[in-house]
Amino acid sequence: MGNPKAFLEIHRQEAGYRPIHDRIHDFGEVEQTLNTHQRREQASRCMDCGVPFCHWACPLGNKAPEWNDALYKGDWQLAFRLLTSTNPFPEFTGRICPALCEKACVLNRFNHEPTTNREDECAIIEAAFREGYIQPRVPVRNGKSVAVIGAGPAGLAAANALNQMGYAVTVFERNEAAGGLLRYGIPNFKLNKAIIDRRIALMEAEGIAFRYGEAVPYAAILSQPTPHFSAVVIATGTPTARDLRIPGRELKGVHFALELLSQQNRVLAGIEYSKDDRITARGKDVLVIGGGDTGSDCIGTAHRQGCKSVTQIEIMPKPVEGPDDPQNPWPNWPRTLKTTSSHEEGCTRRWNINTLEFLGENGHLTGVRVQEIDWQPAPLPVASPTGKPARPVMVAKGEPFIIKAELCLLAMGFLKPELPQYPENVFVCGDAQNGASLVVRAMASGKETAASVHAFLSSK
Repeated sequence: MGNPKAFLEIHRQEAGYRPIHDRIHDFGEVEQTLNTHQRREQASRCMDCGVPFCHWACPLGNKAPEWNDALYKGDWQLAFRLLTSTNPFPEFTGRICPALCEKACVLNRFNHEPTTNREDECAIIEAAFREGYIQPRVPVRNGKSVAVIGAGPAGLAAANALNQMGYAVTVFERNEAAGGLLRYGIPNFKLNKAIIDRRIALMEAEGIAFRYGEAVPYAAILSQPTPHFSAVVIATGTPTARDLRIPGRELKGVHFALELLSQQNRVLAGIEYSKDDRITARGKDVLVIGGGDTGSDCIGTAHRQGCKSVTQIEIMPKPVEGPDDPQNPWPNWPRTLKTTSSHEEGCTRRWNINTLEFLGENGHLTGVRVQEIDWQPAPLPVASPTGKPARPVMVAKGEPFIIKAELCLLAMGFLKPELPQYPENVFVCGDAQNGASLVVRAMASGKETAASVHAFLSSK
């Protein structure tokens, strides 16, 4: 802790976003960066707490106090080594992580000005690439091979860790490029895909083989332990989106959120679609059903495609406004109202709205009939088998009404896959194991699974 008074003298400073009138016309990253002096000042605010709640809150166990101190002192190479000792891909988390560590920061409890850990780690890894600290590391091989099915954040983290342990790793990916949700779910204005390409090129230089356009069937794994690989890691994510089976679902103009997001990212990568297959918000009133991050990404994408208007509805109540959450106090993650860069660009947001029916003419969507609702507590049964409180009851409020929309995007989350019992040399990680969650949790799961694979194969 080089400056013990920095947190008292220096306020939190975020890099902020590009101006709205500028950023909505392209898919370039919206977040800006601070200069080197400002970044070191922000790192100096870290108090090196006796109990580092940031470390506790981070699924990867990042040692923020250590690398913030090195950054403040100007030792970028040491900061890089400390950061990557726990985090395999800081260039991803430094851009898209919700920063659980910052909400658990003591300064967040003290004055709601936590250390800028997420931006700091992004600055560190970008400096490492820029200054040449990062060079391919090809390990000595141990004679064993591992297959990783799925090249999303969990699969990439598992492959990276296993490769450095000496295993010959082959990654199978059904899509045309690696990245999974990073490439096909997160818009370019949050994560430029050149950042993914740079990391994949490094992993290939370190000996990892990637095979694209190959969906490895589960049956081939279930039949018997595969003769080609000592172990298999399944990191296929949660491919099934939660649907909304109501009248009018078949109308043209109703799509899953990832249909829009993945197609737009592919268009930016140079893939062409016919007029009939192209999903676009240009000139349309857009309705997004679902109040999470995926819904937010749809809003930003719709603006950049030239939409007429965007409305976002959520069936659950509006989160509490303000930095504190009485129901989930510090150092836990506060479930408070989140306003993203996409929301700032223009959006009507409504909560406690249930969707009843998709309306259309000549097979095309024209509007959505919805109903305002209330949530009322349900009485606990006299003898509850679990002891848990009963779920709240949804009650209609007022009369149904229609929201005009020519494009409706379903962003209601994903279903956790039901996986069979696999042979002992088959391991599952990431969202495929735990259900849809954060990229940083998927990466942590990939690392943990790699350690389990190593322990298993070392015992044979």
